[in-house]
Amino acid sequence: MIVLDEHLKGLELKEAISRWYRGTVIFINDLRPGTVIKDEAVPSLLQRVKQPTFITINHIDFWRRVPANPAYCIVCLKLTVESVNELPHWLRLLFRLAEFKTRNARMGKVILADHRRIKYYGVRENQINIVNWPISD
Repeated sequence: MIVLDEHLKGLELKEAISRWYRGTVIFINDLRPGTVIKDEAVPSLLQRVKQPTFITINHIDFWRRVPANPAYCIVCLKLTVESVNELPHWLRLLFRLAEFKTRNARMGKVILADHRRIKYYGVRENQINIVNWPISD
């Protein structure tokens, strides 16, 4: 299951991701309808569903602020509001890498990806792991 941050609503990203992702794609608001969801409530909401991958461009409030948890994955894509339409493309590239290819491989990780590289930390890890994007021809 992919859970999109609420500020990504109305950008047709759910539809774009659903074209290639076989699982469910929802917004965080769908987990608690009719309420405002503050960033600090996101981890507890993610723990209520089975193995979700939360996607946000709000890396400032999630990267290195949210502890990794084996129940979920958080992906922070470092995109500007102007380039947010690239989110499905970058997410798909990320999911092709061995470290993030399967749901089980992603669980327990908090990921920050930009155009140059991917950083992540996991449960009980004191270090930041760095993965370079593969060079494409």
